[in-house]
Formats: sequence, structure tokens, C-alpha cells
Amino acid sequence: MTLLISGVVLWSLAHLFKRLAPGLRARMGTGAKGLVAVLSVLAIWMMAVGYGQADSTLFWGTGPALRGVNNLLMLGAVALMIVGHSRSRLRARLRHPMLLGVVVWAAAHVLVNGDLRSFVLFGGLGLWAAVSMVAINRAGDETAPWQGGTPAGDIRLAVMSLLAYAAIGAIHGWVGVSPFTGM
Repeated sequence: MTLLISGVVLWSLAHLFKRLAPGLRARMGTGAKGLVAVLSVLAIWMMAVGYGQADSTLFWGTGPALRGVNNLLMLGAVALMIVGHSRSRLRARLRHPMLLGVVVWAAAHVLVNGDLRSFVLFGGLGLWAAVSMVAINRAGDETAPWQGGTPAGDIRLAVMSLLAYAAIGAIHGWVGVSPFTGM
């Protein structure tokens, strides 16, 4: 569990570096991006290995109803992750769609897994995303909100979300964790 917790903490600190130490981050210039990238890869490795190795207490089991709720939440989370790069009308209405997508993703995974290691991994990353949204809002350094969007952009968002969702489901099945009931 120590490796898992350390990975979540490393990920969070690396991604909050700009907010926690803005002066140091500014002095580092573009070199900070490389540091954050290296620390992110290391954190992902630590979280993946730590999650696989962690002994875990099960608080509730997964049933068809929880899988169904998880799958609906995950479709929304995937769409939120894509919104920030879309030309949909929804993009102009959401301030932090990718971070909000992480929060929804985290909640869905805690709900469907119901064990301690999932609370640590998914709950920790969901907490990081929520703290990041607050920190960004407090810094007030966001660019002007995106304006625009078209019905065609909305359709592309829907298609891209469904394709990404299907790909994520296939990858989960490939690694042995099918997210779909009855499969």
C-alpha cells in the first residue's frame, strides 16, 4: 500500500507544483515541464504496481446495478475529458472539463470497486482533481473562456466519446477486467 500511496502523492505534488511553488516553477522555465513529465511517468508506474500489490479490505462487492451506474458515469467522464479539446457548445459552459472528468472517473471507480486500494488510488486522484480546480480558480490566471461551438461539434463530441469509451472498455477486457455486465 505504501507504493500506491506514494504514487498518488507524487502525482498530486507534481501536478500541483505550479500552484504550490509558483516562483520556483517560473524560475525553472520550460525545464519544469520535463520534470513534471518524468515524475508523472514514475507516479503512474508506482500507482499501477502499488495497486496490483496492495492487500485490500473489501467494503462492498460489485453487482450488475453498480456496474451499470459505473458505466454511465464513465461515459460521462470520457465525454468530459474530450470536451476541453472539442468544438462543442458544451465546452463554453464548463470551466474545468478534464479535471471534472477525473472526479467523475474516480467516483465511478470507487463506487464499483468498493475496496480500500480503490479508495486510495481513485479517491486520491479525485481529491487531487478537486484541489486542482480550487487552486486554479484561486490563482485567477485562466485565459478567456472559449466561445463558440456548433451542432456539428456536438455530434463529433458524441462520436469521439463513444469511440473512446469503447476503446477503454476493450482495453479493460484485454487486461482481464471487463466493465460490462454479463461479459
